[in-house]
Amino acid sequence: MELNKDQTVMSEDNNKPQDPNPRLAWEGCSVLLDVNDGDRLVFARLSGGAILKIGNKNYSLKPLIGAPFGSLFQVESGEDGSFLSRILPIKKENDHNNVMDDSRDNRELVDNNEAQNLTGEEIEAMRREGAKGDEIIEALIANSKTFDKKFQLSQEKYKLKKQKKYAPKLLLRRPFSRSICEAYFKKYPARIGFLRVDALSLLLTMANITAYSDVLVVDMVGGLVTGAVAERLGGTGYVCSTYKGSSPYPVEMVRMFNFSDKVIERIVQASVTELSSAKTESPEENNQQGVSNTENNINEIATSDSMVEDVSVTAEVRVVDNVVPERKIIKAPKAGAKASKEIIDMWRENGFSSLIIAAQDQDPWSFVKDALPLLSYSAPFAIYHQYLQPLATCMHKLQQEKMAINLQITEPWLREYQVLPSRSHPHMQMSSFGGYVLSGIRISTT
Repeated sequence: MELNKDQTVMSEDNNKPQDPNPRLAWEGCSVLLDVNDGDRLVFARLSGGAILKIGNKNYSLKPLIGAPFGSLFQVESGEDGSFLSRILPIKKENDHNNVMDDSRDNRELVDNNEAQNLTGEEIEAMRREGAKGDEIIEALIANSKTFDKKFQLSQEKYKLKKQKKYAPKLLLRRPFSRSICEAYFKKYPARIGFLRVDALSLLLTMANITAYSDVLVVDMVGGLVTGAVAERLGGTGYVCSTYKGSSPYPVEMVRMFNFSDKVIERIVQASVTELSSAKTESPEENNQQGVSNTENNINEIATSDSMVEDVSVTAEVRVVDNVVPERKIIKAPKAGAKASKEIIDMWRENGFSSLIIAAQDQDPWSFVKDALPLLSYSAPFAIYHQYLQPLATCMHKLQQEKMAINLQITEPWLREYQVLPSRSHPHMQMSSFGGYVLSGIRISTT
């Protein structure tokens, strides 16, 4: 009897993620789905009833459970309809060396919709018979009158266009700070304050985020900065998300990182008033306030669960999480619990080791004048803002008050390149700027 009980406990422990970033996708974890090489990006929470809509059809996400992150899936047809099947990427031979020697061009081609002999009814008949997407593409090429006359690069574009339509592919990506930031910056940059991935990395570097650090964060970009700091700390030190007023800022994006309970316990919240107050509260008052703030925080995160689990980075793709009654879904732990009185007292005595502020549409100086005294002396800080002038004003006031040294405003610069044989050049479309970062070191004013 005891053996069966131990086996039951071991099986329950195996269902829980032991590592904050495991290599395999498990039921209940958050994933980033990349459809057709970045054409569509969508966040989803895996479950037996979760479905993904691609085009006009719905596909179950159950085959993704247990697959390693980085796996590639392709839409295939079977007796029960279309489904997602895992495939192994095939390395094609490099046949682009003679691109410049190709004498063909597209000058004689006329786009009159008469080049394809294969009709739509014949393509649907091939699908019903179970033909794979690659077979349909080969049939389209064989029945095209103009494919052989096209330039070599045009042939590749033709194949890619047909592959996206008849054999869409899905890449299972692990959500972490870079992938989450890039996905939101691509489609919904306003939700993260137009914080680009290079600006996020610059924030972490300028604030000297290292293991066993106690980092004070003013996060008004949905929890992206809080999650990035916690990811770098790896369960050591603390991340304190502070706020002004009575209600904390939402940090729902932290749930996308798939953090373990060990990391979640290191993410706490406390108001600026609590951190800077010199008064010591009674244990009863502290417990009552902690319970009320924790309940408020849980309610805020619960109201945004639908957005976190089903948020789509495109309007065309949606994920619907249908909970199967007999299957118990493992939900991600909630971050942002109330900081205990002992930890707050320790921070009042020793101070924080770093400060990061990312407050869009707010005056940075209104946060800096209250949060900077909470740092220990010689502690670095980094402030992000979308515009330059608010940071310049804040920098001038810091110089007047003699509160910091080594002040500098940095504008990150990023350029993406397409690297292909005979076609390497910067991308045609890219972001013009990624905001500005004000950094410095706190000093004593006495």
